[in-house]
Amino acid sequence: MSPLPAMAVPSHLVRLSAVDVVIVIFYFALVLSIGWYLRGRAHTGEDFFLAGREMSAWVAGLSFLSANLGALELMGWAGSAYQYGILATHWYWIGAIPAMLFLALVMMPFYYICQTHSVPGYLKLRFGEPARALSAISFAFMTVLMSGVNMFAMAKVLQIVLGWDINFSIWVSSVTVAIYVGLGGLRSAIFNEVLQFFLIWAGALLIPILGLYEAGGWWHLKLLIAQRASEQYVHLWATLGSFSNNPMGINWVGIVFGLGAVISMGYWTTDFLVVQRILSAKDIRSAQMAPIIGAGFKMLVPMIVILPGLLGLAVLPEKLVPESMATVSGAHSYNDVLPLMMARYFGPGLLGLGVTALVAGFMSGMAGNVSAFTTVWTYDIYRPLMNQRGSDRHYVNMGRWTTVIGVLISVGTAYLVMQFASIMDYVQALFSFFIAPLFGTVVLGMLWRRASAAGGFWGLLCGTLCSISMWTWVKVDPSALRYVALSPHAKGLAQDMYQALWSFLTCVGVTVVVSLATKPLPEVELNGLVYGLTEIPAVADLSLYQKPVFWAAVVGIVFVVLNLIFW
Repeated sequence: MSPLPAMAVPSHLVRLSAVDVVIVIFYFALVLSIGWYLRGRAHTGEDFFLAGREMSAWVAGLSFLSANLGALELMGWAGSAYQYGILATHWYWIGAIPAMLFLALVMMPFYYICQTHSVPGYLKLRFGEPARALSAISFAFMTVLMSGVNMFAMAKVLQIVLGWDINFSIWVSSVTVAIYVGLGGLRSAIFNEVLQFFLIWAGALLIPILGLYEAGGWWHLKLLIAQRASEQYVHLWATLGSFSNNPMGINWVGIVFGLGAVISMGYWTTDFLVVQRILSAKDIRSAQMAPIIGAGFKMLVPMIVILPGLLGLAVLPEKLVPESMATVSGAHSYNDVLPLMMARYFGPGLLGLGVTALVAGFMSGMAGNVSAFTTVWTYDIYRPLMNQRGSDRHYVNMGRWTTVIGVLISVGTAYLVMQFASIMDYVQALFSFFIAPLFGTVVLGMLWRRASAAGGFWGLLCGTLCSISMWTWVKVDPSALRYVALSPHAKGLAQDMYQALWSFLTCVGVTVVVSLATKPLPEVELNGLVYGLTEIPAVADLSLYQKPVFWAAVVGIVFVVLNLIFW
């Protein structure tokens, strides 16, 4: 994704009419009302942190997807589509669908059977306290930083579109999220995320519909993009034979293995922000169906995220520029493409709906990060390391206070994000630091009974340090990118993909070597934690169309067909 602006912004593009203001105010009132209504159903730790484990597959699945529809989705990747073309779609298809299906069919049964509150909680059961503490602290750090990304991006959009002061936008959104998550816990976050899912689609779908009408349909849009930019911008796979044949400066190895096999697998299967929603499901079938439902809708998300950026390439009269140039010249940057498209198509009423959709998306992402941070802090840092003898009510109260503290830290990180030249560098670096090695540790723990406690801890630590070291190396010496990404033609996103790949391989390698040199846990202690030693509840008595594996196959087939269509 392209750089997001840090400070100076052009004058606002549009003004809200009276009906637009009413729509926005009504939305804020509605989400607060949901939090207030659900406050009485969050007395126990199970209620507050896991929504009582009573969500249906559809509610958990839509919340699972909505929690990911934050700043990176709605604003950042629209800018990336303008900058890189349809290649940005990889972050939604190869970078999401296989991992979501893998979570549903392979990893979800273990998370659900062991009744853990979090992914670090699983590591505690599988590898012991040191691995849990390391993953919990790194995840908590990453989560509040990611929450700041969502907050800053929302404030940035409102500043560009409406001229609102960036500080006002940050504080209004953060206080609202703190109230409804603090009152109702995960249940409140989930129900608001389902509401936000429909609001996002209702508001964001207008741009591709009106834009395709103006461009003359998809095939004419491709011709316009080829004329104004390059034919490379409309191919998903055909240009990935080498680093120099596409605007992203990456090849298929980085996309398939760095993004598809490591970063996406790590994010969708071990990032507790999204896994927490699935753990709220009422039974194991619902827990498996939720990611499959999410994957089905995920394949449609490029319509409201990538397509607006492609339309901007074709129909906007001005040429958008990198942020560094925009700051000097006063022109609009890549990241302004979504606000510019809103200003182009939305009139009174529609503008209020569009702004509400953006605010809903940003608040959904922020609430997801805050609720995940609250759970991991309370159950994986505070309780085991500081106070092991507290009552259930004490931990619920700690969760409520941590919600407020997490929001305040997120506000601070929102201002920190302003100092970064590129938000994609910021976010992808965090993923390669913490998510890529965590996936290696978790998947080895689930699939290999010989993995020892020492192997799990040292593999996770070395994988994390490997990624941080490579990132630092390239920052100090940019020419080092050719060694990290294995090509002198590689660009920034290639660094992120290969950095994650090396981090994952380091984690797996160290875990295997140390495990073979140390004593594993007795097999009797691995029941419910490792394949081959765990009895997975059967769903054989269900009809074919009710089985998760059937719907996973349907989603997988559609996924392959879409990639071939847009090859």
